Amino acid sequence: MSQKTGRSFEQVMEEFNRMMGKGNGHTSGRDGPEGRKTLNRGWLQWLLIAAFVVLYGLISSFYKIDTSEKGVITRFGAFHGIAEEGPHFRLPFGIDQVYKVEVTRIHEEAFGFRRDGAIHHSDSRKESMMLTGDLKVAMVEWIVQYRVNDPKKYLFSAFKVRQHIRDVSISVMRRVVGDKLVTDVLTKDRLYIEQQAKLYTQETLDRFDMGVMITNLHLQNVTPPEEVRAAFNEVNIAKQEKDQMVNQAKGIYNRVIPEAEGKAAKVLAEAEGYAIRVVNSAEGDAEKFRTVLEEYRKAPELTRKRLYLDTMERILSQSDRLTIVDPQAKGLIPVYGQTLPAFPAGQSASASHPSSDS
Repeated sequence: MSQKTGRSFEQVMEEFNRMMGKGNGHTSGRDGPEGRKTLNRGWLQWLLIAAFVVLYGLISSFYKIDTSEKGVITRFGAFHGIAEEGPHFRLPFGIDQVYKVEVTRIHEEAFGFRRDGAIHHSDSRKESMMLTGDLKVAMVEWIVQYRVNDPKKYLFSAFKVRQHIRDVSISVMRRVVGDKLVTDVLTKDRLYIEQQAKLYTQETLDRFDMGVMITNLHLQNVTPPEEVRAAFNEVNIAKQEKDQMVNQAKGIYNRVIPEAEGKAAKVLAEAEGYAIRVVNSAEGDAEKFRTVLEEYRKAPELTRKRLYLDTMERILSQSDRLTIVDPQAKGLIPVYGQTLPAFPAGQSASASHPSSDS
């Protein structure tokens, strides 16, 4: 994740000496032409060395940080600062060292499995086999994704970052799963386990000053052990059938009960209406009787005659064919087959019918 740039001055001089050769040879004097030539050659070498040192210092003083990186600068081996993206200047000859750290790259660690399949079955079981709160066993596979968010802590406060992240994540996952029932782990509490494991893992890494941030924690696969998987599936099928039957019963209940309640409310309303109607009718009849009684007390004879006439009018109005004769008449042939009403003494008789003779 990090890359160191720059070389020491000693390394530069060693490379230059290899380029120039091991030496200029031994001369016995400096007075002759050979001596002056040797002297000039020595000055030329030192001039080239100085020029090379200056050129190397200028070239090695500039560096560039990419958009996906941050540079950690050390001066004489001690932390000096953080370099953001873009070109920068540093002190040459190994005084300033720059360590480039990728801060946008997402790193991934898989537990209980590997995407390329490069894991032994026994190793995967060691990582994924966990004890739940009800002392049952569940096989939990998950993925942790993280990135570097503090390059300084990542370089100077952490050691074997990848191994530490794996150890912390396994410990936290066992803790979270150990607080849950096996049925909850396998079914409804997957999202809760992901959230809690991510939170506890980040808190632990922050206490260790790892300089990394957990971006995602996802449960890949949660199953019972292979030895009991068939029995567990049968139990799940039975529970699903039970839930289905309960839902069907609730559906029937929700359909029948409101219908019955509606019918009961209708019958009750009809009964209440009938009671009100009968009571009102009875009260009306009683009031009518009281009125007639008062009139009867005022004129009993006239009231009796009026009641009689009203009654006869109501009865005769219901007959389709009717003949009325004088009660004094004798020897009548019972042609019509009807019983003739008797009139009070002294009352005249009359007959009327559209289809009969009087």
